[in-house]
Amino acid sequence: MNPSHRSITRHGLTALALAALATFASAAPVADIQELAQKQQQPYLDTLKDLVHIESGSKDIEGTKQIAEYVAGKLRALGGKVEVLQASDVYRLDDTPEHIGPMVHAEFKGKGTSRIMMIAHMDTVYLKGMLKDQPFRIDGDKAYGLGISDDKQGVALIIHAVDLLKKMGYEDYGTLTVLMNSDEEISSPAARSTITRLGAEQDAVFSFEGGGTDGSLRLATSGIGAAYLKVTGKASHAGAKPEDGVNALYELSHQLLQMKDLSSKPEGGLKLNWTVSKSGTNRNVIPAEATAQADARALKVADFTALEQTMNEKVKNKLLPDAKVDLKFEVRRPPLEANDAGRAFAKHAQGIYEKELQLPMKVMDKATGGGTDAAFAALKAKGGVIEGFGLSGYGAHSNNAEYVHINTIVPRLYLTARMIQDISAGKAR
Repeated sequence: MNPSHRSITRHGLTALALAALATFASAAPVADIQELAQKQQQPYLDTLKDLVHIESGSKDIEGTKQIAEYVAGKLRALGGKVEVLQASDVYRLDDTPEHIGPMVHAEFKGKGTSRIMMIAHMDTVYLKGMLKDQPFRIDGDKAYGLGISDDKQGVALIIHAVDLLKKMGYEDYGTLTVLMNSDEEISSPAARSTITRLGAEQDAVFSFEGGGTDGSLRLATSGIGAAYLKVTGKASHAGAKPEDGVNALYELSHQLLQMKDLSSKPEGGLKLNWTVSKSGTNRNVIPAEATAQADARALKVADFTALEQTMNEKVKNKLLPDAKVDLKFEVRRPPLEANDAGRAFAKHAQGIYEKELQLPMKVMDKATGGGTDAAFAALKAKGGVIEGFGLSGYGAHSNNAEYVHINTIVPRLYLTARMIQDISAGKAR
């Protein structure tokens, strides 16, 4: 081989080696972020313990006020413009309590143009007084506590993700918006309008509900609806003068039977099932009132709209002309529908997790389950909305077995910081 060929070969091998090193380097974690995330783990656990030790059931107004003030204080200490919002624009559902706890809204101004929002909820399903028997505790790699998975881990993650960015000195985002509500477990009657309004302004929305047992991200969930049917008739003696009455039970039965086939798209996720009914007071009295409730599920917002319209048309067809029929339809949770921006962001997040952290991550773009505030954020959003940024865990709503995996704290903090970096730099499209 002549010298010039040797030189070309040597240079070629050097170039290949450099390319290989560059590829290896790009797949490694960003060292300073990884180190800072590791340093956040113990402070994160301290915050999580504080949060678990504040009882904040959705209907415990004093508890939700206490946790809101705690969270607001943490975010103010990090330099955010923070306000505690009292419930005002309330979408009253059948079971909405008279008083609803506050929201915490914080905004952090950066030097860039990206608009990113992080959401979580501070309320739990548990009753006041249960904490004394189940305080925060750590057992191996699991941290236990009431509401720890759903969703106090998410509240703590947002606080410490902001702290991580602050310690990095990173300000290349435009705005970081944080919104935490205390009515999620009762279908967010007060927070939904604020979540929708702020969600429409964002390039990306991350929801910090738990990532399940496998840490998957979710782009779609089914929506939850409810229908309430009330028939008013007229009482009379069932033996002596039944003809003088208007049998509300007969009319209710007629209405339910004519609506039994409205779940006409089960393959598309639309479902309507009547599940609760009640009528009558005595065996020998023609019932003057009868009621029924139905559970509805849908994968598309438009399906709920069409279902409600069809039901309103159906109830006009009565068996007994003198009966009065009232129908109320509630969208308790709209479905979260995947969009292209969300898919692109989730794919980028998956790449960070798998290439930089060498950890597996699934992205679910088909609806699984239902009930997420991310769906309200997505209603008018043009940006991407992703659910499941929280820790892996198990046992939500279980009273005595709710936990999170401690070894997912650092990866989730790392992922959040890296996603904010790359979205702000235009690299996550």
